Amino acid sequence: MFKLVVISSATAVPNEAAIIQQLFAEGLDVFHLRKPEADEQAVRQLIEAIPAEYHNRIALHGFFHLMSAFNIHRWHYREENRQSTSKEEMTQLKNKGYTLSTSVHDLPTLQRLTSLFSYAFFSPVFDSISKQQYKGVADVDFYLKDEQKPISVIALGGVDAGNIRSAMSMNFDGAALLGAIWKEPANAVENYKLCKHHVLTF
Repeated sequence: MFKLVVISSATAVPNEAAIIQQLFAEGLDVFHLRKPEADEQAVRQLIEAIPAEYHNRIALHGFFHLMSAFNIHRWHYREENRQSTSKEEMTQLKNKGYTLSTSVHDLPTLQRLTSLFSYAFFSPVFDSISKQQYKGVADVDFYLKDEQKPISVIALGGVDAGNIRSAMSMNFDGAALLGAIWKEPANAVENYKLCKHHVLTF
């Protein structure tokens, strides 16, 4: 089953918690909370504004000590975090029931990942919606072979309703939506539903 993931806007968005709640209500499996410039209080307040029943679907990219305060067990390693964390430490987290994920930007790095991770974001696949200088690596002939995927691989970068089926054809296991959701916050839920419709009718 092709998985849809939503990543938070890097900056605050009006009615953000309400939009996230609506996305969960529409069936969103996993929401990645990534706020690189936010302080701990802002991240805590956003989590608190999301109903507790959805906390187990949130993945954190930082402030991991907040996991124990909420029902959060999804731990995302940025590339630099992964490289600076020992295999033993990751194994301990996985044994405690945490779901680990990470980010990669090239195939050789992807192929070196171990089953400690449940999935990895691979980016940028298409030209970024939110960061115009980020150009996608996937041309029309791009195809991710099964032997290149030690774990599930989620397409990230420029994914929207217009190209999500292309990501499916490239043999990705899912797609992460960012700019497609937050470029027009007022239409965030409708744009998510449109992407989901394309997946379900592929």
